[in-house]
Amino acid sequence: MKRTLILLAAAAFATPAAAADITGVWATGSEGGRVEIYRCGEALCGKVVDAKRLRANPDLRDVRNSEPELRHRKLKGLVVLNGFTGGPTEWKGGPVYDPETGDGAANGRLKLLPGGKLELKGCIAFFCRTKIWTRAG
Repeated sequence: MKRTLILLAAAAFATPAAAADITGVWATGSEGGRVEIYRCGEALCGKVVDAKRLRANPDLRDVRNSEPELRHRKLKGLVVLNGFTGGPTEWKGGPVYDPETGDGAANGRLKLLPGGKLELKGCIAFFCRTKIWTRAG
């Protein structure tokens, strides 16, 4: 009986931490995009793993990038989130990059929301852009 209570208590404490783990694949909500958030050293990073346009042409390049010297990069595998630290429900880092528009921000914020959603916010000066991602099943 005592052992069962200890195991139940351990499981109860483990559940919030597991729920706050944002590693894995997230649906970006546009163009069928999927980004994988993964550990990169002590931080979290994210890379493009799928999108509707990539299924049609896996060799697509970052042609919308505002920096011409970066437009040759392949979209598949492109790192779009870098150096995020914090937790258990909010992380800060950057840069953040949106290959759909070619826009980027030096700093961003990730916030875990109820219902398996992740809020991604990137700001340049006073202009901020927020997107809501959902965990890809």
